[in-house]
Amino acid sequence: MSELVDVSPFAQVEELNGLPGHVVLADVRWYLDGRSGRAAYEGGHLPGAVFVDLDRRLTGPATPEGGRNPLPSPELFSEGMRALGINDDDIVVAYDDQSGVIAARLVWMLRGTGRRAAVLDGGLAAYLQAHPDSLTVVEPAPTEADFSVRAWPAEALAAADEMVGPDVLAVDARNRDRFAGEQDPVDPRPGHVPGAVNVPCRENLDGQGRLLPVQRIRDNFAAAGVDQVSSPKVVSYCGSGVTACHNLLALEYAGLRPGRLFVGGWSAYSRDESRPVETGLARWRLRPEFCETRPAV
Repeated sequence: MSELVDVSPFAQVEELNGLPGHVVLADVRWYLDGRSGRAAYEGGHLPGAVFVDLDRRLTGPATPEGGRNPLPSPELFSEGMRALGINDDDIVVAYDDQSGVIAARLVWMLRGTGRRAAVLDGGLAAYLQAHPDSLTVVEPAPTEADFSVRAWPAEALAAADEMVGPDVLAVDARNRDRFAGEQDPVDPRPGHVPGAVNVPCRENLDGQGRLLPVQRIRDNFAAAGVDQVSSPKVVSYCGSGVTACHNLLALEYAGLRPGRLFVGGWSAYSRDESRPVETGLARWRLRPEFCETRPAV
């Protein structure tokens, strides 16, 4: 088999038919408030899309040390992808109804294990804008698939003990109110990792939920101390390793230095009472020209 052509971590709706391989659409709708992503999928999804249950396919059993959404075992992940008809050499384009910040978890997992995958830029809304009335309730029939078992790459992951230090920059992808410790509806202590900076993943998107131009994304990260040359090693985290993946994909898309994922996120870090916590927005932005007031998202 010839060498597979790589794809960008983000795909535009108009590019779907021109991607270099067999494309599988993956619906990864999931909600922090407990609403059913499966019910949303069954109520109408993109033609041919399979439903990827984040809690079942993309998450292992929750533990205090691993957080609410630890990675599943490689065997469980492989089994889930095969059951959905996804092959090693397919191109998976994942979407949700939150502009891709949830679908990024699947895309990061696939790309991290050497597969081709992309977030659909703008998600469900962008597709429907281009193709109105295209939702269907018909689910694709299961097919046999070849999806190999591959270990999670150790070099792409970070542990809680690696979150603080002179050579590490922890980048928090959560909204600013949760980073500041103003509220936290799901985790035991409010706040953030000491020394962390806040780059809310949703602020890499415009008002329509589409990716900002590359230079704007670079500026967002540069304002927090992440650049192409001099930044320390970046570790991305969020509440439980889901939206943090969107920041990692944005880093790649913008041509910045790659980062690692702390999968346990705040759900694991904050549960350990021995670990210190910071609150407030003092380190939201390091450069004053980026300290304008913006609404919470």
